[in-house]
Amino acid sequence: MIEVPTIEVAQVPDPLPDGVTVVDVREPVEWEHGRIAGSVHVPLQQLPAQLDELPRDQQLLVVCKVGGRSAQATAFLREKGFEAVNLAGGLIDWADAGRTLVRDGEDAPLVV
Repeated sequence: MIEVPTIEVAQVPDPLPDGVTVVDVREPVEWEHGRIAGSVHVPLQQLPAQLDELPRDQQLLVVCKVGGRSAQATAFLREKGFEAVNLAGGLIDWADAGRTLVRDGEDAPLVV
């Protein structure tokens, strides 16, 4: 079984350093409501088909709403040779910690 390295929101530098790509594995409707600025959207079910779109020369911070889907994605990505880390507590903890989310349009970003 692949180890799933996990990081808490408090351990994530703000702003995110160069060399880190955020991969958001939530569904499109969740993504549209709010996300981490600059994150790459790859829904969990599409991850195997979209591996070539992810950078292999950067650390991947994998996120979802609470951390379950991103843990699955992190294990899969590590199996495929990526340097991936799961965000514990997901975007719920990210928002609760006062970290910034973005959304297209004028509505305030939400975690749904």
